[in-house]
Amino acid sequence: MPVIFEKREKIAIITINRPEAMNAIDPETSEELGKAWLEFRDNPDLWVAILTGAGDKAFSAGADLKKMIPFLASLSAFERKEREDKFPGFGGITRNLNIWKPIIAAINGFCLAGGLEMALACDLRVAAEHATFGLLEVSRGIIPGAGGTQRLPRMIPLAKAMEIILMAQRIDAQEALRLGLVNRVVPAAEVMPTALKMAEQIQQNGPLAVRAAKEAIIRGLSLPLDEGLRLESVLQSYLLRTEDAVEGPKAFAEKRKPNFKAK
Repeated sequence: MPVIFEKREKIAIITINRPEAMNAIDPETSEELGKAWLEFRDNPDLWVAILTGAGDKAFSAGADLKKMIPFLASLSAFERKEREDKFPGFGGITRNLNIWKPIIAAINGFCLAGGLEMALACDLRVAAEHATFGLLEVSRGIIPGAGGTQRLPRMIPLAKAMEIILMAQRIDAQEALRLGLVNRVVPAAEVMPTALKMAEQIQQNGPLAVRAAKEAIIRGLSLPLDEGLRLESVLQSYLLRTEDAVEGPKAFAEKRKPNFKAK
């Protein structure tokens, strides 16, 4: 089973389960990840997801080049274009799939090439102290084609993104933290507990508000400020008509924990 999908109350844990191959992504694994992300997106009982890799050596070393490149090369130009337009990208998450529920990457080792691109498609990232990051594709004659050239420069300083991509440079966890690429660096044994604690903290908040906030942030990045403010206003107007928006202030006034229902 290349992907393990677990549910812990309102939290989904999606594990890439190919530790013998450094959790590299082959076509089957990518397809199974796509199914897992659709399940998370469409299940109303799941509010937060954690993506991780099996074992303690790798989150994911990227594409399984022995299987993925021949598979992609075997497709005709039409088939490749059709796949790019419809399929939700490498790892099932890197393109053509909007998930406004928050996603946390629990990075427990090598996070390279397509592995880093999957992590970049998440919202928060927790890294083990021994984690290593890099987009190494140009050293193999290709480019980071699963969002790496677009997401990394939006996340860290442009000059450093250029250095990492053009020099196929690896960085350690502390450098990733300094650059703002990850949110936390913790001992290896604390990666999943930390990710779970973050997920639990998120799920205490209004789920519709969390999703609207994420949507406003992500969509707003590509909009001029005035259009982003209009989007924010539209989302806020929607939220004000929800049951959760009534429950939040009421619970505050009554000095109790709110009972949000995503309604």
